[in-house]
Amino acid sequence: MPTERISDRLAPVLRPVRAGNGFEEALEQILQVVRLGLVPAGERLPAERELAERMGISRVTLREVLKVLQEQGLVESRRGRYGGTFVLRPDRGAGEEELRRRTAAVDLEDALLFREVLETGAAGLCAARGLAGEEAERLRAALRATHDAPLDDYRRQDTLLHLTLAELSGSPTLTARYAAVRATVNDLLDCIPLLVRNLEHAQHQHDALVEAVLEGDADGAREVAREHCAGTAALLRGFLA
Repeated sequence: MPTERISDRLAPVLRPVRAGNGFEEALEQILQVVRLGLVPAGERLPAERELAERMGISRVTLREVLKVLQEQGLVESRRGRYGGTFVLRPDRGAGEEELRRRTAAVDLEDALLFREVLETGAAGLCAARGLAGEEAERLRAALRATHDAPLDDYRRQDTLLHLTLAELSGSPTLTARYAAVRATVNDLLDCIPLLVRNLEHAQHQHDALVEAVLEGDADGAREVAREHCAGTAALLRGFLA
C-alpha cells in the first residue's frame, strides 16, 4: 500500500497537539490510528519526520510515544533499508480477564449513544451537501472495500467506510470526535465474535446508507444510520452488558 494512501487516511486523527500535553495527546492520536486500523497490521507507519510534523512535536517526544506502543506490543521497530515502525496484528483471542479490563472503564450506553448521534448526523450532512465527483467516488470505493474484504479484515474496512462518511460531512470536529468514539467501539467489538449473519445484514444497511446519501435523501440516510447503529448496539449489549 503506497505511503501516500496511508498518510491520507491519517488526516481525521493526526492534528497538532496542545503544548502542555504533547506526549499524552500524541500517544492518544497514534493509539487511535492503530485501534481504527488506519494503518493495517503488517504495514509501516509514516516516517518519524512526517508524524512529528503533523502533530507539532519533536522527534524525541515521538520516539517516546513509539517506545510505549512497542512495550505494549502494538508496534515493532525494524532496522535497515526497509525498516521503520510497523503495526503488529492484534490478539483477537482475548480471554475473560482481558475482556473485563477493556470494558470496565467504558460507559457502554454513553459510547453507543454518542456514536449514534455522530453517525446519523454525518449521514444527514453528507446527503444534504450532495456528494458528487471525487467525494462520491471516495464513498463508493469505501463501500466496495467492505464488500471485497475477507472476514479477518471486515471490521477495519467497516471502520474506514464510516470514517469516510464522517470526513465527507464537512466538519473536522465531528470527524475527530467520531474517530475517538469509534476507537472505543472497536475495542468493544474486538471482545465479541464476528457473526456472518450480522455482517450480511450490516452490508445491506451499508448499501442502503450510501444509496440514500448519494441520492441526497437526508432523512433516509439518518434513518438507515440509526438502524445500523442500533443493530451493533444490540449485539454489544447482549454480549457485554
